[in-house]
This record gives sequence, structure tokens and C-alpha cells, in this order.
Amino acid sequence: MADEADKQQQDGQQQDGQQEDGEAAEQWELVNTPLGEKWSGRTRYAAAMFFYKRGEMSAEALEVYRICARLDSEDPLPIIRDRGIGRDWLKRMGFE
Repeated sequence: MADEADKQQQDGQQQDGQQEDGEAAEQWELVNTPLGEKWSGRTRYAAAMFFYKRGEMSAEALEVYRICARLDSEDPLPIIRDRGIGRDWLKRMGFE
């Protein structure tokens, strides 16, 4: 009986991990929404908040996404680079 409960707990943890990975993949697509699309700045900001909450983005980098949220054609990455912040995030985004 205990073995069955342990297996169910492991299965639940595995499913949670898969859901988390799926959510991260979805948010990764959203943070890479092409510039210029309607509401794309807000979409990128919302996805950036996800990564910030996970500890994968600095507050300073998130602030740049917030500033750019209403500017659908503005790329936050050069601004982050120019401010000398978020180097790990820039590397992750392939922007160095």
C-alpha cells in the first residue's frame, strides 16, 4: 500500500514537472513574440514577469520590459545591454 502511495506521489511530481516545463516553454515563446505585432510589448512583459518570479531575470531587466510594454516595436534587449544589466538574461536570449 505504501509503495502504491509512493508511486502516486512520484507520478504527481513528474506531472507537475512536466506542466512546469510546458508552462516555461509557452512563456519562452511569448517573451520572444515578434516586435511590432499588436500587444506584443505587453505579451513580452507578461512573460518576462513569469521568468522574474522564477528568479531567472533581474528586477532591473524586468523594469525595461515594463517600460517597453506599451511600445510594441521597441526591443528591450538593446536597452538592457546599454544599461549594463541582465547579462545572464541577454546570454539566454542569444543577445550579446
